Formats: sequence, structure tokens, C-alpha cells
Amino acid sequence: MTTRRDPRQTHVRPRPPSTGRPAPVKARVRTPTPTRLSGHRPIKHDRGLPIIARLGLVAAVVALGVGVLYVGVGGLGLVVGGLGSTLGGFVDDVTATPTPKPSVASIADPPSMEQPTEPYTADPTVDLVVTVPAALVGDHGHRIRVYLALADQAPAIIEEVQIADIPQTVIPVQLTKGINDFTVTIIGPGGESESSAVVRYVFDAAPPKITITSPKEGAVVNRTAVEIKGKTQARTTLIARNAANGASITGTAEADGAFVLTVAITTGSNKITITGTDPAGNVTEKALTVRRGSGKLTVALGASAYQVKRSKLPARVVLYATVTDPDGKALEGVAVTFTLSMPGIPTVTFDTTSDRNGKASFETTIPKGADIGQGSATVLISSGAFGSAEDFTVITIAK
Repeated sequence: MTTRRDPRQTHVRPRPPSTGRPAPVKARVRTPTPTRLSGHRPIKHDRGLPIIARLGLVAAVVALGVGVLYVGVGGLGLVVGGLGSTLGGFVDDVTATPTPKPSVASIADPPSMEQPTEPYTADPTVDLVVTVPAALVGDHGHRIRVYLALADQAPAIIEEVQIADIPQTVIPVQLTKGINDFTVTIIGPGGESESSAVVRYVFDAAPPKITITSPKEGAVVNRTAVEIKGKTQARTTLIARNAANGASITGTAEADGAFVLTVAITTGSNKITITGTDPAGNVTEKALTVRRGSGKLTVALGASAYQVKRSKLPARVVLYATVTDPDGKALEGVAVTFTLSMPGIPTVTFDTTSDRNGKASFETTIPKGADIGQGSATVLISSGAFGSAEDFTVITIAK
């Protein structure tokens, strides 16, 4: 039995629910040929906008968003003006080339100068030896400036020289008579440095004057050596030479110019030459001649009376003695012995010493028992340094 389909019934396969996306299309996968692979060009990646443009775009978006909000409250005109100003200022700040700030060169450290061993000089020119900081050696953008200060004057610029290619720069300078105080600085783009320490030179071309205060020219000296005293320029070196015996002695004048030189002498005339060299190197000479005496201790005896009448006895008599050293100067502290011998009476003796003036005395009385005739008075002196000496005189008893 055959079943008939009701023509009013239609059999339709139900569709799956729609997802809204198109049905996938099946594509035939083709294997690429070697030719296609070799002809493939690499993909070029676009680097996009420059960094400045990107920053500008970000700023514009931010400003636009703020403007939209501000428009809602009725500030459209202000937003538009502000947006343009903000964007323009930002772009100007980003794209403008920064202007470097001017740099000021620092002032150099002060240089230094070599101090002279002896500031006094007879040379009219000297060399200043200047040492610059290590960083400026060979720097021709800086120069050395030299200042000179004379007595009672302010420092003045006298010269500028180029810095040498070694640490020390030698600068010849002219001296003025008397004190010359030098200082140096470094001058450059940054200004002038502090001054160096002062270097002093004293220009002295005059020879020193020598004055001898003792002994006098032609003096007699009763010793084996003569002591020469005098004055000259301070710190002058002195040499005394005796032409008679070849003896010499060296000394230096004190700060006040005083000096003492002791040089050996010989019997007779002694010509002594004194040579003085001052600190600047100037030389002068002074001559002195002395004569050597006997070199002996001496004593002179005197009496208050050399004749006494017998009818006047007893009579007072004083004996005097004067003691001098080998140079003829009064000698103190010498032992002195007086002796008086008169006819008819015992001999009288008296011991004493010389005073600061070299004097000594003895007072005695001649009694009535003395006989007519000559008597004698004697003095004997003795010194450990100079030996001994004596003198005598005659005292007479008359009728």
C-alpha cells in the first residue's frame, strides 16, 4: 500500500539558530610554490608620527577634552582661545632649541714667586721666578701680571707676560734704588686672581763706609795683637789683613753696624787693611797703621818731697805710684810694694794694690835720727798677666 503525501504538508529541514555571523567559507588551501616564496617582499613597518608630533597630538586631545567640558557650561570662546594658546606654547617648548647659559670662567688660584736668598743686590736687574697653578701651564688665554711697590707707594702694574709651557716662568725686571716689592697675579677671562706673596729686592750700588773708632792711626800698641773697633753697614763681612806678618781675621758687623776685629801684630810698624763687603756685594777698603811697643808692664814712682832739711825733721813724706798695662792704660788690682831707705834710720816697707785708675800711695814720716845724705824710695809691681816692673827715686837729707 502506497502512502501518499499530503500536498499541504511541506517537510523543511530546520536551520540552526542564527549567531549573526556569516557562515564560514571553505577555501582550498594551495601549497605555495618556491617561486612565490622567493618573490615575497618583507613587510615595511611604518614608524608612525615623530615623537614631537605625538606629544603635540596628546596635548591637543587632552585640551580638547577639557574644552568640551567647559563648553557645557558656556565657555566655548574661552576654551578655543585657551586651546590654541596651550597647544602653541607646548609645541614651542618642545620644538624650541634650548639656549645655553653663558659660563663665567673661574678666577685662577694665585701664582707664587721664588724668594731670593739675599734681598740686597748691586745688579740693576733681577729675574722673578713665577710658578703658576698646574692647570694653567701653557695656557695662553691667561697672563701673568707683575706689580711693583716702591717705598711709601702703592703697587703699580709694570708688565704682563705670557704663561710659559712649563710650571715656572722667568720674568726679568728692572730695579729702582732702594726697596722694590714685587707681587704677581694671573689675569684671564674670569678676572684677576689674588696676589702672590711679596718678594723684596733692595737695590744698593754704593760701597759701605768703614769708620775705625780705635786705635788711632799711628798708635803704639804694647801687645802681641791689636783690637780694632769700628762701625759700618749692618751685616757687612769684614776681613783685616796685616801686611807685616801675613796675619788675617774675618768678622761680620752687627745689626747696628758695630764690629770688633783682633789681629796679630809684629815688632815695629804694622799696616793693616780692612776690607768690607756689604750684603749687596759692594766692596770698600780702609787702612790703619799701628806700631808695636815694648809690650811691658810699667810703673812710675813719685814723692811729695825729694829733699828734706835735717832741721825740719821729723818730716812727712808721701810716695805715689801709677801702674799702666802694655797698651799704656791704667791697670787695676796690681800688687804694689813701696820701700823707703834713708841714711841713719831703718828701711820702711809697705804693701798695697792699685785702684781703678792704676794709682797707689804710701805715707810715712822721716824721724829726727836720720843722717845727712842720700836716701832712696823704690816701688815694685807684679801682675800675673804682664809680669813685673819697678821704679825708684832719690830723697836727700840736707843740712
